[in-house]
Amino acid sequence: MATKKKTPASKKAKAKSATRAPARKKTAAKKAKPGVRPPPRKKTAAARKKAPKAAPPPPLPKPAENAKARELARRIGDLLLDKKATDVVILDMRGMTSYADYIVIASGESDRQVSAMAENVQVQLKQGAQPLRPISTEGLETGQWVLLDYDDVVAHLFNGEVRAFYDLDGLWADAPRVKLS
Repeated sequence: MATKKKTPASKKAKAKSATRAPARKKTAAKKAKPGVRPPPRKKTAAARKKAPKAAPPPPLPKPAENAKARELARRIGDLLLDKKATDVVILDMRGMTSYADYIVIASGESDRQVSAMAENVQVQLKQGAQPLRPISTEGLETGQWVLLDYDDVVAHLFNGEVRAFYDLDGLWADAPRVKLS
């Protein structure tokens, strides 16, 4: 087999490629020399003056008194006291929540007592001239936190430790309250 002979032209091409400068690294920007100021920035439009802040909106007026809800909250509180509930508090939630006008919070010494308090409230409100049934009940099985929802009035019955943990009193600290015990 015959090998190809090198011609002077191919030698020149190789010589040119060998003398080329190596590739340069790309740099982000040129560094400023010490003592030399950078060129001034272009002037932009003057900053707009901000409008003065408006006064905060006036507080919302309290909704009209719901006498039936207030009486129901008071009755639930009294029924809880009949079963030796402790720290019974009625919170006036009108204008603060959309789901209830009043919240009744009470504590019991044990899970069994909390369940008995809830059952007493349910039984007593079913009896009478206008029987009431809760829309929803939660927690009767365990007795640690029982919730009775009577539409405008919601009752939270706690075991003492659970009440301290969830601290609904602190959550609604700004609500007007009536302490029954």
